[in-house]
Amino acid sequence: MDSVLAGAGSGKTKTLLQKLIYLIEEKAVNPSNILAITFTKNAANEMLDRLILVADETEEYAEIITDKNKSAKEKNTERHFFTKKHKWIDNLTLRTFHSLCYSIMRNFGVNEFDNKFKIIGDKKSTDEEFSKYAATETAFEVIHKILIENCESNQYLLDLKRYILDYLVDKIHVENDGKTSLPKHGKYYTSLNGTKVRSKSEQYICDWLYRHSIKFEYEPEINFRDFNFKPDFYIPEANLYIEHVSNLSYSTKNKEEQFKKANKLLVKTYEKQTQDTALFNLVLERIVKNRLPSNYHYFSALSFEEEFKTYHKEVKDFLRQTMRVIDMVKVENYTPETILKKSQKDQHERVREFYKLAAPVISKYSNYCTNKSYMDFNDMIIKTISLFKNHPEITNKFRKKFQYILVDEFQDVNNLQVELIKLLLTGENQLFCVGDDWQSIYGFRGSNVNYIVNFQEHFKNAQTIKLNLNYRSTENIVGASNEVIKHNKFKVEKNVKSFKKSNNKIHVFAGKDNAEKIDYVKNQVLKLIDKGYSKEDILFLYRRSKMFSIYFEAFKHEGIFVSGKTIHASKGLEAKAVFIIGLSQGSGGFPDIWMEDRIYQVIKESNHDLLLEEERRLFYVAITRAKDELFLITDKGNESMFLKEIPNDFTLKTSKPFKSVVEQIYLCSNCNMMIDPDSVFCKYCGSKQ
Repeated sequence: MDSVLAGAGSGKTKTLLQKLIYLIEEKAVNPSNILAITFTKNAANEMLDRLILVADETEEYAEIITDKNKSAKEKNTERHFFTKKHKWIDNLTLRTFHSLCYSIMRNFGVNEFDNKFKIIGDKKSTDEEFSKYAATETAFEVIHKILIENCESNQYLLDLKRYILDYLVDKIHVENDGKTSLPKHGKYYTSLNGTKVRSKSEQYICDWLYRHSIKFEYEPEINFRDFNFKPDFYIPEANLYIEHVSNLSYSTKNKEEQFKKANKLLVKTYEKQTQDTALFNLVLERIVKNRLPSNYHYFSALSFEEEFKTYHKEVKDFLRQTMRVIDMVKVENYTPETILKKSQKDQHERVREFYKLAAPVISKYSNYCTNKSYMDFNDMIIKTISLFKNHPEITNKFRKKFQYILVDEFQDVNNLQVELIKLLLTGENQLFCVGDDWQSIYGFRGSNVNYIVNFQEHFKNAQTIKLNLNYRSTENIVGASNEVIKHNKFKVEKNVKSFKKSNNKIHVFAGKDNAEKIDYVKNQVLKLIDKGYSKEDILFLYRRSKMFSIYFEAFKHEGIFVSGKTIHASKGLEAKAVFIIGLSQGSGGFPDIWMEDRIYQVIKESNHDLLLEEERRLFYVAITRAKDELFLITDKGNESMFLKEIPNDFTLKTSKPFKSVVEQIYLCSNCNMMIDPDSVFCKYCGSKQ
C-alpha cells in the first residue's frame, strides 16, 4: 500500500498516470486489472485525455481538445471514439466513486436492490452516463411531498408551523445576538394564526385556542364605562375575557373594577402556571371549554397551503436543512432512529423540535426511494458496500479483477469511500493513493483529512512517499505557502521547494476603502495586459462570491473582462497571475470560520481549531494557484491573520498612508523657534534656513 503525498504543483495526477503506464509497460499488467478512481467527471476526463495524448502519435486528439470552436459534447464524443480506438485505454476501469458504484449496482446489485434503479438528486442529472436513468422528480420535490402528507395530521402541521414561526421567522434563538432588536410595540412572538404577542406564555394561549378552533381577539380595545383599555384576550363565543398576569404585568385592579361595573366575566391566568404545560392545558380547558356551547366543534381539518401560504421560503429552508441531515446521516453511517434518540438529549428545545419533525420525513423519504427504486449518489456507495458485505462471491470477483487500485485526490475521501476501498483490498492486491493533506478543503462535505494524514494507521503495511518539488509556482510563492501552512498542527510535514527561479515578490496591497482597492487592482490588471497577459492568464479568487461583485461591476464599466472563482471551485486550476481578494479579518472576511448550526452538531461535532486549519488550507490552495504573479488584497488596519503568517522577505507591501492628525512643525536650526516652512531666514534670530 503506497500513499504519495505531493505538494501543490508537484504533478499528483501525472504521478498517478505514470504509475498506471508503468504497471502496463514495465510490469505487463493487464489494463483490465487496473482500477483508477477519482472524484469528479472532469478529473476522470482529464485523465483520459492525458492517456489518449500519450497513445495518439498523430497528435490529432491534441488539436481536438484544444479547439475552442468545439462544444463540450463534441469533445466528449471524440473522447469516447479515441478511447475505443486504443484498446489498452478502453480496458482500464477509470471511474469516479459514483460511476464505479453505479456500474456495480446496475450489473451485480440485483440481490441488494432493484438493478433497474433510477438516480435521484437535488437537481435532475445532466451527466450523460446517469441522465438516461434519472428519476423524474428531485429529492427536494419528494421531501416536499412527504412533508405535505405528514401535515394531513393537524398535530404535525401545527407543530411544524410552531417551529417555523419560532426559529425561522421570529428567530427567538438569536434574539440576543446584538443583530435582532425587539419591535417597538414589544410584540415579538408570532402565534399560529399570525397574531403578534408579547410573550411566549401569551403565544401559548393563542396557540392553544387556535389548535382547538376557538376564535379569539388579542388585546381588543374596549371601554365599559370610565376609560379605554386592552384586556389580553376576548373569546366571543364564550363571552369571556382573559388577562394573563406575569411579574412584568401592570396592576389589573382598575381593569377588574371596570369588569365588575359592566358585569362582564374576567378570568386571570398566571405565569407560574405555564411552567407545567400539562397543568396549563387543564387550566385553559376549565376556563374556556366549560363556557362554550355543548355542541362546539373543537377540531377542524387544516390545510397545508392555507397555513403556510406566507411562509414558503421558511418551509423551503426547513426542507433544505432536512436534506443536509439526510446526506450527513448517510456519510456518517447513522440511522434516523439513532439520530432522533441522540437529538432528544440535546439541551436546546430548537434542536429537539427540529429532529422530532425531521426524523419522520427522513424515514419516509428512505422508504419512498426504496419503493420507487430510487438511489442517490450516497446510496450507490452504501448499497455497494452492503452488496460486498452480504455477497462474498461478488466481492471476490472484484478483488480478483482489480489487482491494482489507484486513487487520485485521496485527501478528499469520506468514511463511505474508505470503507468501499477497504472491502476491495486483500493481501494480494495493491493500493496506490495520491493526494495532499495540505489541500484538504472539503470537510463541510464530509471528507476526512485523517485518512491521508494517518494513512499508515488505516492501511496495513503501508508506506508514504513525498513529492516535494513544485513545478508551477515561483520561489516566493512556494516559500510563502510553506510558511502559512506551518501554522497547522494536523498535517504531514513536507519541505516543498520551487523548481522555478524568479525574483518576483508577492504584492500585498492594503486599501482604505473599496474604491482604493478597485483602483489598485484595475491598474495592476492593465499592466499585466500591457505585458502580454491574456484574460485566461489572470484569475481572481475569493472566499465568498459576494466579495467579487464590486470588482466585477467596476471592471465591466472599464471594458476589462477578469476570470473569478471561489477558492473551492479553483482546486486544480492555475494561472500566470492570481489576485486573492477579501483578505480581511473577522466576519465576512478570510478566514471565515463557519461553525455549523447546532442541528448538524448532533451528527458531527465541529472543532473550531480544525475548522481554522481547513481555512488555512484553503488559503494555501489559493496561493498555490499562482504561477508567476500573486496579488493579495486586504483592508488597511484589518488585515487577515493569514497575511501576518507570511514573512516580509516574500512580499512587497504597498498602501496609501493615512493623513496625519498632527500638523508638521518646522523649527529654526539655530534658535529652535517655530518658523514658516517656506521661510529662507528665521524671523527671530535671522539665521539662514
